[in-house]
Amino acid sequence: MAPAALIASARALWRRNRLSGTALAILLLLLVLGAFGGVLPFGDPTRLGAGPRLAPPSLAFPLGTDELGRSCLPRVVEGIRYTFLLATIAVLITAAIGTMLGMIAGYLRGGADQAIARLADILFAFPALLLGLLVAAVLGPGSIGAVTVICAATLPLFIRVVRAVTLGVTERGFVTAAEVAGASLWRIIGVHVLPNILGAVIVQLTYALSIAMIIESALSFLGLGVQPPIASLGSLLRQGSVYLTIAPWLVLSSGFTLSLAIMSVNLVGDALRDALEPLRGRSLT
Repeated sequence: MAPAALIASARALWRRNRLSGTALAILLLLLVLGAFGGVLPFGDPTRLGAGPRLAPPSLAFPLGTDELGRSCLPRVVEGIRYTFLLATIAVLITAAIGTMLGMIAGYLRGGADQAIARLADILFAFPALLLGLLVAAVLGPGSIGAVTVICAATLPLFIRVVRAVTLGVTERGFVTAAEVAGASLWRIIGVHVLPNILGAVIVQLTYALSIAMIIESALSFLGLGVQPPIASLGSLLRQGSVYLTIAPWLVLSSGFTLSLAIMSVNLVGDALRDALEPLRGRSLT
């Protein structure tokens, strides 16, 4: 099926599924806020004493202020940017590596399949938070460590999903014809296998993005992610938890935004999966 037909199928599904369409609109809104929030008139997220300390939400400060008098609205917008940025970078790196390893394992099988499968099992054995502590001990807390942990935690999922889909594709006649014609390994993988598993990769990428945001927020909540004065949604949750009883808006603003982002990504992933469901068992080439 041509890409245009695939896009039309997805649009038709979203017209029928208003919940997924709403989730897509919310996700796009959050992405726009994260990408362009720095130039929008929300204020400076690092400005101290912009208002009274721990002031509740008002017209001047829609999300209130924190313990240093900083407006929470620009800080939440900054948190959206860094949470999405780190999660997206990590997932794209994982998608590239995991898709390649999964296709190699599913196509070559044998020793290569066993070696890649054992690598995935080893990575599965480490909980994300424990791995975060180990990485922080070596690299120190920060964005690089958070991206490393997200990649290690989501890589086994990509490998297993891509390997399973590749096993089905390699049994098809056009792959056998390419082998008989003398096509190289990389040509078979790049031209014949990859286009036919791309739908599964895209769906897995959306689910991995939601997992990545959870991991990044958990690491930042523990102080292992982005460091002050930069804010992420997880670090805002950590700072607000200290004042939960007297200033609950600090936690509610960042927590609600994070929940909304994860829910939107998952609903969009469900819609993509449903849109691609009729394509299972058919070649896209």
